[in-house]
Amino acid sequence: MILINGYFLCRKITGIERFAIEITARLDKLSHPGEISLIIPGNCPFVPDYSNIKIIRYKNIIPHILWQMIYLQTFLFFNKKYIIFDFGNTCLPFFPGIIFLHDIYCKLFPQDFYNFKDTIIRLYNCWQYRLIAHKARHIFTVSNYIKNQLLNTYKINPDKVSVVYSSWDHFKNIKPDYSIYNEYPLLAKPFYFLLGSLSKRKNLNWIIEYAKKNPDSIFAISGVSLPTVKINTLNKNIPDNILLLGYLDDEKVKALMEKCKAFILPSYYEGFGLTPLEALSCGTKIIVANAASLPEVYGDAAHYIDPFSTDINLDELLKQNIKNPKKILKKYSYDNSAEQLYNIIRKIHANPF
Repeated sequence: MILINGYFLCRKITGIERFAIEITARLDKLSHPGEISLIIPGNCPFVPDYSNIKIIRYKNIIPHILWQMIYLQTFLFFNKKYIIFDFGNTCLPFFPGIIFLHDIYCKLFPQDFYNFKDTIIRLYNCWQYRLIAHKARHIFTVSNYIKNQLLNTYKINPDKVSVVYSSWDHFKNIKPDYSIYNEYPLLAKPFYFLLGSLSKRKNLNWIIEYAKKNPDSIFAISGVSLPTVKINTLNKNIPDNILLLGYLDDEKVKALMEKCKAFILPSYYEGFGLTPLEALSCGTKIIVANAASLPEVYGDAAHYIDPFSTDINLDELLKQNIKNPKKILKKYSYDNSAEQLYNIIRKIHANPF
């Protein structure tokens, strides 16, 4: 039986949590009773109403690493019929299962980890990557770019890794909340919008450097630093033409995406890069870095920048012709991704060893 690690329901929603929520909802529709269970902390604040997925409440919310390494493994020790399935880059050393590995950032960018705490986090994640590569029963990842990095770094069998893309479907049902414009009068002027967890790889330095060179360009940034890989950029002098909006709900994010001059993502490393896809679904132009998975995902429907150079005029860049994004939007579907994933895990369930 497949057992989904439901800890993602206890966390603030970023790209990984969003993907896990949407795919699990579709697995519930595809599966039959008894095929899939989901284990969550007993006091998880919100659990969707699933029809076929069985909910197992186990203990209470504790720090993620203790949940992974002690509680889950204890449960699996006494319930060996389950194969664990994890959406979040983590592998249980004694009960490796089916894992979604979204990237191997910590392995490839050690220079982004500054202090002792960050170094410990990097070493832990690198240990997890290696466990996943060599011990997981099957690995899912979100782009061919990440799959190839995984194969080249850890020299594993390509048949062990499947690519399942993310999607934007969840954004169709979100009603924009335009009250955000009353809170920030500066947004009455044309502005660029950036959304994402403010880790170093998101490359906020690019925005700051460009904003200083171009004081007439306005940038609105929504996001919070993650507990890992925090950026030190926010301690610098932020120019007046950058608005740091903090964490916003989906309704306000959609309102900003609909009316911004363009959505911009200057990240130098992305496993998939979901937020520009959400922007495209709003009819918004996107500017993304010509790096990592982004060219694979967005093809000729995006404007591209060098993530290490701000010697460019964004207004002029937006005048260049690009292809209609309808083909890109049609390509990515949670329904298709969930069906692909479900068919693979059914084979693993039928042949567990």
